[in-house]
Amino acid sequence: MLSCVADYRIAAQKRLPRLAFDYLDGGAEDGDALRRNAEAYRQWLFKPRVLTDVSRCSSATQFFGREAAAPLIVGPTGLNGLFWPRADELLAHAASEAGLPFVLSTASTSLLEDVRAAAPRGDLWMQLYVQQDRGIAEDLMRRASAAGFSTLVLTVDVPVHGKRDHDTRNGFALPLRLSPRLIADCIRHPHWCWQMARHGSPQLKNIAHSVGERADLARHAAMLSRQMDLTLGWADLEWVRRHWSGKLIVKGIQGRDDALLALARGTDGIVLSNHGGRQLDSTFAPLELLPEIADAVGHRLDVFVDGGARRGSDALKAVSLGARGVLLGRAPLYGLASRGGAGVKEVLALMMQEMHIAMRLLGCSALTQLRPGLVERAA
Repeated sequence: MLSCVADYRIAAQKRLPRLAFDYLDGGAEDGDALRRNAEAYRQWLFKPRVLTDVSRCSSATQFFGREAAAPLIVGPTGLNGLFWPRADELLAHAASEAGLPFVLSTASTSLLEDVRAAAPRGDLWMQLYVQQDRGIAEDLMRRASAAGFSTLVLTVDVPVHGKRDHDTRNGFALPLRLSPRLIADCIRHPHWCWQMARHGSPQLKNIAHSVGERADLARHAAMLSRQMDLTLGWADLEWVRRHWSGKLIVKGIQGRDDALLALARGTDGIVLSNHGGRQLDSTFAPLELLPEIADAVGHRLDVFVDGGARRGSDALKAVSLGARGVLLGRAPLYGLASRGGAGVKEVLALMMQEMHIAMRLLGCSALTQLRPGLVERAA
């Protein structure tokens, strides 16, 4: 096990060719939102209590009545097969072993049925993009329900894909096209190149399955990037409910007004998210929005955050400010990209270890003892 998530990031950067690492690590345009997400956690400082009994310490919590080992969820990330073969299955298995939920992306490179087989006892959630052909979303919901996924995470902040300068510079396109630059980069990263040659280019298998077509990365990636349903509105949550009987979370909330609309529409939870800084640049970090929104709706629905968490102590700050849990995006992917499934398990174990250390140093033996008074924004 390496010492921290930042070390796994360095290891991932060494193993991946530049276009793959930049796809994992980069943000939209100038990267301001990406940097702000991480910086937001540094703006909140702990105010520990002392002389409290911390001989027993538990980070256990519940999400919608199901036990979880910590207020962490392995969040939805797409095209993970670019980093390691069978990536989504490895992520789901590691999350299940750690006692944490896993959210499978619509843009996954493993079939959701294979992900369920890899984590037969895991709490699996399904992230959903709605495309112009709503039959695709309806089929994904049907299949996820049949496979025992408990929660639907409807992502609403990507009507179009954001502009990512790094992808333009790297000539990133799907499927990957050989060029002198990519060939030279592959030579410098032989392990990644060997895996891609052995297992083939990643495919958006769930979309292909629900469309009823053979895998065709170029076509199905284009469907995601250019055929999103731009008419999707709040009233369409009724359509979602007709096809999904489990818990429903709306992901991509970035303001109090939309949080109140989500509450009025009867959602079970919301995720405060700027999509990891990958879509619209110059946005507030979710953690910055959390206190106001948790105060407005947190007692009536579950509020989650994502973006920027790299330490177990970051999750404690979010919970102290009113979050039910934190979705992890890049952190487990750094583990995956550097060491496969073993790396994911190590990153999750590391963050939980950091969480337990910080809880004891804060004077807290349970998450229920976390409250706004334990953190304060730096002057």
